[in-house]
Amino acid sequence: MTLTWEVLSIIGTIAFAISGAIVAMEEEYDILGVYILGIVTAFGGGAIRNLLIGVPISALWEQGLLFQIALFAMTLVFLFPHRLLQHWHKWGNLTDAIGLSAFAIQGALYAVEMSHPISATVVAAVLTGSGGGIIRDLLAGRKPLVLRAEIYAFWAIIAGFLTGFKVVDQPFELYLLFILIVVLRVLSYTYKWRLPNRSFHVPSNKNTMSG
Repeated sequence: MTLTWEVLSIIGTIAFAISGAIVAMEEEYDILGVYILGIVTAFGGGAIRNLLIGVPISALWEQGLLFQIALFAMTLVFLFPHRLLQHWHKWGNLTDAIGLSAFAIQGALYAVEMSHPISATVVAAVLTGSGGGIIRDLLAGRKPLVLRAEIYAFWAIIAGFLTGFKVVDQPFELYLLFILIVVLRVLSYTYKWRLPNRSFHVPSNKNTMSG
């Protein structure tokens, strides 16, 4: 289980660090902005999760290896942007899907390890999987993916339930769940799956008074 945890952490960190760095470059941020947005994307979800489930925020600073991995990934993106960015529009959503899946499962495992109830496990999965992306999009002046009509956080909820109820708890099962969530997320944006939504418009006073 420990190895699974570490692998998912590394996968999620690389995926979201690259995602944050490229969004920063698309918004024409300087090198400091690239690193800040990449770090926030990679670790923001975990920080929010820790605050809500009672883990000291200082636990983030003990992840020295992950910070080094994130910095290395962002440096590669900054130094070789053309080789990476030419494939970004094709693979960018895939990178985000990988980060969502890896961190959602890792966040759920964190809550299970602390013996939290299923509600906390689901919240930990959603916040860890999408929290960094939300902060990234807000700082970049974009509408967060999780608030759009397309299905995003729903897949993190599924990961939280399956992990919290221990439907999957063996390393092999967790890796299969990771792949499943990635595939579902890719299918959802490829085929434009949507959750039910309803729009509401308040009639203007002009129209109301005209009758």
